[in-house]
Order: sequence, then structure tokens, then C-alpha cells
Amino acid sequence: MKLTNAGLQQAEAWKVHGVKLPGYDREAMIRATKDAPVWVHFGAGNIFRGFIAGLQQRLLDAGLADRGIIAAETFDYEIIDRIYKPYDSLTLMVSLKPDGGTDREVIASLAGGLKASSAEEEDWGELKRIFEAPSLQMVSFTITEKGYVLRDLKGEYFPVVGADIADGPEKARHAMSIVTALMRHRYVSCAAPIALVSMDNCSHNGEKLRSSVLEIAGEWVKAGYADQAFADWLADETKVSFPWSMIDKITPRPAPSITRMLADEGFEDMAPVETARHTFIAPFVNAEIPQYLVVEDRFPNGRPALEKAGVYMTDRETVNKTERMKVTTCLNPLHTALAVYGCLLGYTLIADEMKDADLKRLVERIGYTEGLPVVTDPGILSPEAFLKEVLEKRLPNPYMPDTPQRIACDTSQKVPIRFGETIKSRMKNGTADQLEGIPLAIAAWLRYLLAVDDEGKPMDVSPDPMKESLQEALGGVRFGEPESAEGALKSILSNPVIFAANLYETPLAGKIEAAFRDMLIPGGVRKSLQKV
Repeated sequence: MKLTNAGLQQAEAWKVHGVKLPGYDREAMIRATKDAPVWVHFGAGNIFRGFIAGLQQRLLDAGLADRGIIAAETFDYEIIDRIYKPYDSLTLMVSLKPDGGTDREVIASLAGGLKASSAEEEDWGELKRIFEAPSLQMVSFTITEKGYVLRDLKGEYFPVVGADIADGPEKARHAMSIVTALMRHRYVSCAAPIALVSMDNCSHNGEKLRSSVLEIAGEWVKAGYADQAFADWLADETKVSFPWSMIDKITPRPAPSITRMLADEGFEDMAPVETARHTFIAPFVNAEIPQYLVVEDRFPNGRPALEKAGVYMTDRETVNKTERMKVTTCLNPLHTALAVYGCLLGYTLIADEMKDADLKRLVERIGYTEGLPVVTDPGILSPEAFLKEVLEKRLPNPYMPDTPQRIACDTSQKVPIRFGETIKSRMKNGTADQLEGIPLAIAAWLRYLLAVDDEGKPMDVSPDPMKESLQEALGGVRFGEPESAEGALKSILSNPVIFAANLYETPLAGKIEAAFRDMLIPGGVRKSLQKV
């Protein structure tokens, strides 16, 4: 069995292996999408293929939609060449049950994949044609938190952003420049309304997207590449809206165990690839079954019937409360704490960490004791029930191949939200001094950046846009010499870009410094857990 349009013609063979096939005419869907596109998605990776594309599949199967999604990749173009094109933009979705079983489905709702790069002439031309279409209702994003960031730790534009501002829309390279360039093309060609919807796992994601797009547009107006009327159109949310959203589904790297299982059952060419940019991706996506998407219902040009695919369509306040519940309390802070501690203690699976009594107590404290008291109930989901599901079912799922090394990526971009929001809430109500688990997790992250484990052995540090500057700031700190940490954290803990607050204005900086020093001795990371 091959995951291609031709391979799906052997329908009975797929069904024998429990694979659900699309229940619609895919060729007709692709033609309709090309003629009048409605949805483009930037970020062609696993969360999109394993969750968001599945939403449109539900609508297509039910006859509630006749067009699919066009995927556009802004960062790693090998995904298009090695995963989309050879497999006709199909994905085998493998949902992992806690009992070891799987649900399987071919996701066929993608009408194609494009490289979102001004240097890719053919694909760039196709994207321009798509953005010209008045039928286009929404552009969604899963490009990770760092995809929206324009400036470095010093507040200066990243070199690629500076070059985009200088060179103009036709040479756009950064994700935000690319989107702004395409929106300028839409404005010039038809100026039809549209919604730009961030579905990334970060707080106030719509606001972040809007801020970055408007900033690039403003710089192009100053440089003479765009007129003020374009910037005004972008800023008018009756014409261009930026809905907020909350997304939740764990989609880890492709697991060797799933690769072997599929090969043993006769699925051909399912092996994962690692791209030159170190993206681990496969023709299949393995992921947990629970999934949540809450979206602010503000679409000036209409939208797909997402509520009929299980999406909570609501107002901004409810999205904000739900996102705050998940990102700042009930899942993401626990993930980050497990990620950095797991790397330091030699773990390679999150599920195995949840068998460690010390780590389990840490995340229970961060969730139940430190975060939950400052969460506002969003009404559509119960924070306590959500947290209970995370701690008792989702994180301990032994068949979820999620690794602390994956989650540790880009931690500098996550810390302000995952820990900073609870810190700010505790500062407001005067209880920041009660925090013990959060400062410990922050100290562990800084200790992790030294690139040696709890025994002093070298270990890899996951990619992070601020890794170089943070490690430079910690350059004088030496494992086995706690006294070398004196004053070393000052520039980091006082930086509100990283923590959304100057931690020296809170009771936490001293706790973090003390824990960090304690972790510099062999076995100190483990002892820090037992101490708290």
C-alpha cells in the first residue's frame, strides 16, 4: 500500500488495516479549490497535518464543504519536496490510544503544498494568484512562537527582517514579511476582506500576528514600498481581522515504533526524514487523541463551518480565558518544566518522566498549587478537569513518543507566557512569594543552557533563537563551581523580554539564583527537586 492517489485506489487493502479513507471526490475538491480558494495555511508541519487539516476533512466528508486547504511552508522547504509532493499531499494520521491501540485515517483535505518564498518563482506566483481571489476567507498559521518575532534580545531587528525592510515586498524572506507582501498584493488586486488566524500555541496569538504584520507594513510605507492606504486597510479589522485562538494537541516527532508497525503491515515508504533544518517528519503523523481548538468568531469574508468539525467558535474574552488556562497553567508550563529537567536527568520520553515521583510532584505543584488558583474559568472547559486529564491521562500515555528534547526547543520564546503570566498574576495579588515550582523550573532551564547534565556530562541543547546570546551571558559559569554563578543571572532575570517582568522586582530572583547555584554540583539537579 502506497500513500498516493493511485495507491488509495486499493481501498479494500487499506480498510483491512483499519484505515478510514476520505469519503469525497478528492479530484473535484482540488479543482474547486484551485478555481476559488477559501483557506491557506502557513506552516506545513505535524500539528497542521494531524489536527487542522483533519477539521476540513470532517466538513468534506459530511458534505459541508467542497474545497480544501492549500498548505504553504515558510521555513523548511524540504517538507514540500520530500513529504508533500511524493505523497500527493496526503497524510496517514495515526492516533495513539493509552492502551496501545491506534485509530488510522488518510487525511486528504490538502489541495496542495507550496513553498512560501519570494525566491521560488513558480510557487510565489501561485500564492499571489491565491491571494488575489476574493473567495479567500482565511489564512491560518502554525509557524511556532518564534515565527512572529521580529527583534532580538537587544530589541534590534533580526538581520533577515532588516534585509526584508530594506529590499521590499518582492524579496520577502521572513514569515511575517512574506505574509505582509501577499496581503499587499491582495490589497492592490482586490482589497477583499479576509481573516488572518494564528493557531499557534502562544498567548494572544492574534495580537502577536497583527502587531508584526502591521510593523512590517509600516516600515515598507516609510521606505516607499507601500502607501499609507495599504497600512490603513490592514489596520481596519472590519476588512482584515486577526482572531485569537487556543489550540491543544500533542503531535510529537514520528516514532520508530510506529514506523516499524506500518512497515510490518505492508505500508510502503513510511520512513521519517530529517531535513537539513533538522525537521523530523514522516508521511504519517502520530499524535494523541484529545484535541481542542477555540477560535474567536471574527471572519469578515465568511468562513468554513468549523463549529461542525468540533471547534469552539466564541468571543475574544472566552478564547483568552481558555488559552490562559491551557498555556499559562494547565499544560504548557508543565511541559516546559518536564522538558528541561528531563534533558538534565537523561530522560528521552515525557511518559517516563511522569513515572518519576520527584518530577510528578513538581508538575502537580506547578499546575494545581501555583497556577490553578489564578486561572479564570473560561466556562466552555473546566480548568480542573482539563488539568486532571493532562496529568493523569495525556502526559503519562506510554505510547506517546514525545520527548523532552523536542519540547525544549525555543524555550526562550515560551518562558514569558508559560511562567510569566502566573508570575504577574501572583504579583498582583501579593502571593508571588508562595511560588516554589515555577522558580525551580526557570533555574533548571538556565542550568540546562550550560549543556552539561546532572553528572557533568556534555549534552545537546535544543535549537532556540536566543541560545547563543543566553549562553554567552552564562559564559563565566562553570559546573562544579557554584561560586562562579555570582551575578551571572543578572542580565537574564532582569530582562522583561524574556520573563514579561523584571524578576528582581519580585521575590523570585533570589530563589532562582539559589536553585541555580545548587544545581551546579554533581547530582544538584535531582537534589533541587527533592528539596522542594
